[in-house]
Amino acid sequence: MFSKRIGWSLETNDYSRLLKAKRQAGCHILDLTESNPTRAGLMYPAGIVESLADPEALLYEPTPWGLLTARQAVAKLHEVPVDSVMLTASTSESYGYLFKLLCDPGDHVLVPQPSYPLFEFLAKMEGVAIDPYLLRYDGQWRIDFDSIRAALTPRTRAILLVNPNNPTCSYVSQEEIHRLGEFGLPVVSDEVFHPYVLEGEEPRPDWSAVTSRTLLFRLSGLSKLAGLPQMKAGWILMDGPAEAMPELRERLELIADTYLSVSSPVQHALPEMLRLGAEVQQQIRTRTRANLAWLQERAAPLKAAAGWYAILCLPEHIEEYEFALTLLEQDDVLVQPGFFYDFPDSGWVVLSLLTPEAEFHEGVTRLLRRWDSFASDQR
Repeated sequence: MFSKRIGWSLETNDYSRLLKAKRQAGCHILDLTESNPTRAGLMYPAGIVESLADPEALLYEPTPWGLLTARQAVAKLHEVPVDSVMLTASTSESYGYLFKLLCDPGDHVLVPQPSYPLFEFLAKMEGVAIDPYLLRYDGQWRIDFDSIRAALTPRTRAILLVNPNNPTCSYVSQEEIHRLGEFGLPVVSDEVFHPYVLEGEEPRPDWSAVTSRTLLFRLSGLSKLAGLPQMKAGWILMDGPAEAMPELRERLELIADTYLSVSSPVQHALPEMLRLGAEVQQQIRTRTRANLAWLQERAAPLKAAAGWYAILCLPEHIEEYEFALTLLEQDDVLVQPGFFYDFPDSGWVVLSLLTPEAEFHEGVTRLLRRWDSFASDQR
């Protein structure tokens, strides 16, 4: 009766069932997976709500690219031409547009592993297959270009990046950008976490090695950039060879015109939301840096450049899923095992640095205590 595009199993796993039971029993869970900034104890400027009261929002002005004033604000933020900006309702919708633009049913795109856990859902719903390429850690995360070459097929249509990656918190290097350009495939770079630098400075990469040969699509939005996922506004920044841009714009406009999904109130408020969202962004940077520094004094997380996650590598004798289940069942601490992000091997735990500091401290303290307990059981 139902489409094979949504043919995933609907059964819940032990982890989800245990979490539901704990919450129904009224347990206070220390959530070290928190990724929703609106539930992370941040202070939001009152002007964000007030910006939605613009009377102009009562006028319906359907435009597939988005209102010019909103696009101008995005273009100024990213220092790009305004005609390279298209508004969408979310980064997820941006992916949907681009899969429609670049792929026929049955075509393939390359996605990083480990990474963002929704690619499989987003692609399959568009009739597109995903093939993973690996990120490897040797003191820092790097793209395994041999795995890209091994994954290529005659039906490969694009290479997807998350830059910086979720959850590895690694930027794509300038050398890697140059090597990506050699494949001649369109590149989609998801940059929602780009401003959340944990160490050093935010990079300003040169994408010309890609754009001189093929299409580049950079994605961002209010969800992470201003900590406003409920406002449902994202955008696509597009670039590429001059001769390809007119047809690109016409075809993408046709797709967007079919949906017209970005709400007028949010579009009118977008310039002010971006301005005020800078305050929220700074709170998030302060929080994530402080939590990472606190964690580094007590454990050895993998090196992280930007984002709001930290990764712990478990000893070989500790199985990650068993550890996560035990931590939740016995210590009321919620973490994500590495397989949630398609780590190619076992032994990883992912923590959110967005978690309020007191909760983060107590949760990590319990985690390290349980870690020691597992180690003692092996002796």
